[in-house]
Amino acid sequence: MSVTLELKPEVEARAIEQAEAHGVTVEAFLESIIEENLNGQEEKSFAETASLDEWTYEFEELVASHDYITAPPADDSRESIYREREDSQL
Repeated sequence: MSVTLELKPEVEARAIEQAEAHGVTVEAFLESIIEENLNGQEEKSFAETASLDEWTYEFEELVASHDYITAPPADDSRESIYREREDSQL
């Protein structure tokens, strides 16, 4: 595949400078940058790339996918705690 890029003069100068520093052609240097960038995107996990909305959606999907039994709320009122203590002392 052949692609033609129009680079800003300052970007072109930096690309030429970096290619020479690496001892490769400008084309090879730019190709390696593009490949590294694309490969880096493939290797990133969901945790590294997900937005807050994506995290929220996935969490809600996870919760919705599980069946669970809702227990009645515990009676942890002050009266029930002391009533149990008084009953045990009798």
